[in-house]
Amino acid sequence: MDLQGILTVFGVILVSMTLHEAMHAFMGYFLGDDTAKTEGRLTLNPLKHIDPFLTILLPLVLAIMGGPIFGGAKPVPFNPHRLRYGEWGAALVALAGPLTNLLIAFFAFGVGVVTGVISASGIENTPLGVVVLTTISVNLGFFVFNMLPIPPLDGSRALYALAPEVVRRVMERIEQYGLFVVFAIVLLGGSLIGAIMSTSIQSIISLFEFIFRLGV
Repeated sequence: MDLQGILTVFGVILVSMTLHEAMHAFMGYFLGDDTAKTEGRLTLNPLKHIDPFLTILLPLVLAIMGGPIFGGAKPVPFNPHRLRYGEWGAALVALAGPLTNLLIAFFAFGVGVVTGVISASGIENTPLGVVVLTTISVNLGFFVFNMLPIPPLDGSRALYALAPEVVRRVMERIEQYGLFVVFAIVLLGGSLIGAIMSTSIQSIISLFEFIFRLGV
């Protein structure tokens, strides 16, 4: 990957993760919890959200290696006891981030189709095509990775709303170790996670192609 490619990936990551974390904060505020606002996270300022390793280094290294791109940012604080709808409210706060990434990817795919850089034969290798492909890849990577039902990833919050009390307590203990759990996932389960993500991302892209009637 050349310097222009690295800068493109970096810019897409910065915008995508900022929107991801900001939507956590905005959803929490919408549901009645002002914790994120009080701590300065109810903002689109990327400096308030980025984590040097999870937001920048890890995704860039994965991009250079040619693997599925995933990462994270500083967790947005929220108080589940102040949210409307209890555990379901907490699940909505958690899901707001990755669903934002899915929406960005879908929008980028649509832009690619409308502008002609995406067709049934693939994506054109043009400057716009590179930006569109990077935006789709990065955001689908963030979406799939964060939707894994493993604490402290966002997908685990959906389980909180459904799981029995004993399972919730176990998940809470795992979540306390936060960043260490993410490190363990990356180091110990990298190949498995990569396979799951690649399959999931391709399935989502196939769905996008079906929606936009490519190849039909």
